[in-house]
Amino acid sequence: MQTIALIDYGSGNLRSAEKALWESARRLGKRRDIRATCDPDFIARADRVVLPGVGAFAACMRALSARDGVIEAMGQAVTRGAPFLGICVGMQLLATRGLEFGETRGLGWIPGDVAVIKPHDPALKVPHMGWNDIAAETPHPLFADAVGQDFYFTHSFAFTPQDPAAVTASVLHGGRFAAAVARDNLAGVQFHPEKSQASGLALISRFLEWRP
Repeated sequence: MQTIALIDYGSGNLRSAEKALWESARRLGKRRDIRATCDPDFIARADRVVLPGVGAFAACMRALSARDGVIEAMGQAVTRGAPFLGICVGMQLLATRGLEFGETRGLGWIPGDVAVIKPHDPALKVPHMGWNDIAAETPHPLFADAVGQDFYFTHSFAFTPQDPAAVTASVLHGGRFAAAVARDNLAGVQFHPEKSQASGLALISRFLEWRP
């Protein structure tokens, strides 16, 4: 049975992400062992890993670092080739550093920075909050069917990878920035698929079937 480790480090969207994973698995008609966990052994051996996240980059990184062995276990799973999905701040933590309330080191798995959104039009509000469609950038199997669909966003900071090819989809809010990133078996989304109804569940289903 496929095992999915949903990283439990106190993130506010943990339970909604867990429900979305179970519902997506149910729709696929395949049994999965989905666990919200901070057990390094389970994480290191998991077939797939999901890192949720809401709030401030620095606070999330501190909370994740405080779980003994969790970052190392995630790294072992990723090195082994397990598909990995970061959601919202969980995606941002893939970066080299976050520039929110000073500089905080991230996981560094997709080099780049997370910085505040600065819309070209000062009338546009930050945080970027609500439904937006996404545009294709670098082709990727996880996001091809998501282009043009609406997803739910709520954030004030955006991830800019050093390599533009790591951006698989973008969103427009006073300028374009990354809506989704990917490299090898790593993927991340700035939006919340667990709050994005049918389009979000479809994307999670593709993740559960994705073979990098």
